[in-house]
Amino acid sequence: MTQSSREWQTVISQAFALTQNETNLIANLANISALLNEFLENINWCGFYLMEQEQLVLGPFQGKVACIRIPLGSGVCGVAALTNQAQRVADVHAFEGHIACDAASESEIVLPIALDGQVMAVLDIDSPSPNRFSQADQLGLEQLVKQVIVPVFECA
Repeated sequence: MTQSSREWQTVISQAFALTQNETNLIANLANISALLNEFLENINWCGFYLMEQEQLVLGPFQGKVACIRIPLGSGVCGVAALTNQAQRVADVHAFEGHIACDAASESEIVLPIALDGQVMAVLDIDSPSPNRFSQADQLGLEQLVKQVIVPVFECA
């Protein structure tokens, strides 16, 4: 189910309220992943990978156990981090080099989180349904990253 622009604004407001007086990065990312997990229907994983020594390392998340390290350029997360561009994949099985941490995942959206053009992390969301994520979802998530998540990194 695609969320409306109004629903995304509500989630962004809630995420801002959760993070505005807290400077601990891990605590803020944990709450944001929990909020998204509650808000988004039909997903099976939601969380963050943090950039560490030119690779992505598992951060706060909601869902089944996950891959711990992802090289830049590998899988949907690694491509998003390498290119600093959102990746919305309708069918992960058609994505060359997809890393299957959960065999039940069918679609995925990954948004890079960058400060001054340098990727610091990615927000990764998986779904067990093909083509789960819409353009409206991508726009809502991009606003969340810009308005809440990037400031969380700036304050950490």
